[in-house]
Formats: sequence, C-alpha cells, structure tokens
Amino acid sequence: MWVDLNLRTMDHLVDNLSVSIVRVGLTYYINTDTKLTAGYAWVNFFPGDNHKNISQPEHRPWQQIQWHTKYGNNRMMQWIRLDERFRHKILNDDALAPGYNFNFKLRYNIWYEVPLSKKLAKPGSLSFILNDEVHINFGKQVVNNYFDQNRFFAGLKLQTGASTNVQFGYLNVFSQLAAGNQYKNMNGIRLFYFQNIDLRSKE
Repeated sequence: MWVDLNLRTMDHLVDNLSVSIVRVGLTYYINTDTKLTAGYAWVNFFPGDNHKNISQPEHRPWQQIQWHTKYGNNRMMQWIRLDERFRHKILNDDALAPGYNFNFKLRYNIWYEVPLSKKLAKPGSLSFILNDEVHINFGKQVVNNYFDQNRFFAGLKLQTGASTNVQFGYLNVFSQLAAGNQYKNMNGIRLFYFQNIDLRSKE
C-alpha cells in the first residue's frame, strides 16, 4: 500500500498555501527493486491567480513504474508516472463552474539520497535528498502547454519508523501557464510524510 500526504506553500516560503494532496495506491513488486503502483489522489489547489477566493479540487487516478538503484550507501530512485487529471472548471474568482477539464500528465522523477547518519535507513537516521521531476501534459484539451512544469527539491529526510519518513526542504516549481507563452517560477517549502505498508509474506 502507498499513502502520501503533501502540503506546499506559495512564494515567500511560509506566507500562503498552494496545494494539498492525499494520494493512495496499491503496489505490486516485480522484484525487490522494481514495483508497479496504481491508485487515486485527491488534490486541492488553494485560491490562486484565476480563482482568488475559492479552492479548485481535482480527482487524479494514477499509475507508475518505480525502480531503485544503490551506489554504496547512497540510493537512487526513479519513476515514470501517468496521471489522469479531472480538474473542476472555474467560473470566476469566486465560483466553480459545472463539470471538469481533463488531460493526461506524464511524469519522470529522479530522486537521490545521501545518508548523513551511520544508522542508514533505521528509525532516527537522517539523509540529504535531491529530487527533480519533469511533467508533460497531453490530451485533447492541451493546446499550448505540453510542458507543464519542472519541480526541484532539496532537503532532509528523517526516518521516523521502519516504513515511514518525513521530508522537509526547499521546493522550486517552474511551470508553463495555459496560454503557452507565459511562465511562472515559484519558491516554497515542502513538508512530506511518506508511509509504505508492505503486506507481502515474510517467509
């Protein structure tokens, strides 16, 4: 089982909230280092440029393949994820419109972990994290912004249990807006809680 909770802020790091995500999924292990996951995410975009007084909800089924590589004590993780995005339509700054906009999003993520503690992945251990993820849009409703965004994260990971950890650090999001000729650069902080519940037989 995959469960993650994600909360992001807007510019100036702590002034405003940007996005919250609750994501769940079921994982099938091809082998110890390669997994397939499918699930559902509930996404909430807090008031923004084109909906200044309301939040915009989104339903997001998703599927991914994920693989891990070790370099001594360092670890690298990569995934390719497909999102199906059902975003509630916006009427104006104050109201949602009936119905949803739909598009696909393809995501490639590379994540590198450098342990800072001798205890490695045991509870209480600390690691330095570098993470970059590229998002590409496609679908009938995508006209100008096939490139969606790039997310760069640098921060610390605290292993809180055998299958849980907390990550905290700096997030930069460079995104292309729907018009296609406009871009936005956002700096924020990210607090990320991750839990992996492994139900495989221990035999």
